[in-house]
Amino acid sequence: MQYVIKAFFMALLFLTGMVSAQEWPNRPISLVVSYPPGGTADLMARTIAGPLGKALGTSVVVENKPGASGQIAAAYVAKANADGYTLMLDASSYSVNPSLFPKLPYDPNKDFKTLGVLAQYPNVLLVNPSFPVKSVKELVAIAKAKPNGISYASSGNGSAQHLAGALFEVKAGVEMQHIPYKGGGPALNDVVGGQVPVFFGSVASTKQYVETGKLNALAVTGKKRASSMPNVPTMAEAGVSGYEVYEWNGIFAPAATPAVILVKIADAITKVMQSSEVRDKVLSLGGEPFLGNADAADKFIKTQMAEWSKLIKTGKITVD
Repeated sequence: MQYVIKAFFMALLFLTGMVSAQEWPNRPISLVVSYPPGGTADLMARTIAGPLGKALGTSVVVENKPGASGQIAAAYVAKANADGYTLMLDASSYSVNPSLFPKLPYDPNKDFKTLGVLAQYPNVLLVNPSFPVKSVKELVAIAKAKPNGISYASSGNGSAQHLAGALFEVKAGVEMQHIPYKGGGPALNDVVGGQVPVFFGSVASTKQYVETGKLNALAVTGKKRASSMPNVPTMAEAGVSGYEVYEWNGIFAPAATPAVILVKIADAITKVMQSSEVRDKVLSLGGEPFLGNADAADKFIKTQMAEWSKLIKTGKITVD
């Protein structure tokens, strides 16, 4: 008898969840962004908020909760009600943090479901024009001749620029000197000023310096050439095989969110990313729309986690 009663209540809970999911959404959705206003993550959130809300039949409100490389936003969303009304838009730090920080206030493998990756943003290997190299091959040759004799700047230990440089050292078989700064702005300024010769920057934020001749672009870090820098070769074309680095933006939901709601959101994201308005915005930011559904996005992120984990461990990279 007790099994019959238990089965009855399980069925009742299931049906209640189905009804609730069918009525969803009936109020605004909060899209929590892990970085401050003005950056690529924030721009992507505000680009898709309107179209995503329209596709779901409600409004999507962008809420910035920056700090600790995305940990503050992730911890907040992980503890939010798993009802589809609180989502997170994070960046590539999501795949780096588990290996970079010994203890996180959330578990990326248990607390979240991946809804989609919006876009991938390749970096670009840049040098100051006064630095006597015109290609990646020349840079590698000089670096091999003078181990640790060439410096590259980054926004800090464990940052995207630092990891891009560390991976370049591994794939190119060179040793370079990492110079961490307190922020990407000061690092970029010193490369433009000639204090440090090399920088791995985002295509979007450095394109203006390349166009005005203040920096020379040697290679982009994606699998294919960037549409906004069509004359700059990929790293593979420039002679460094197996090197791919992207910054990216993805959307996540608390793991316990009902599956039917997750599917609705994921389908809406796919629809929004196929619109010319959103695709054009991604391209204008130097990125490429991600081609794949939620499962492909989740696989991509897990692969990123594994690759960065290996680099961070073998390179003994820390945030200190």
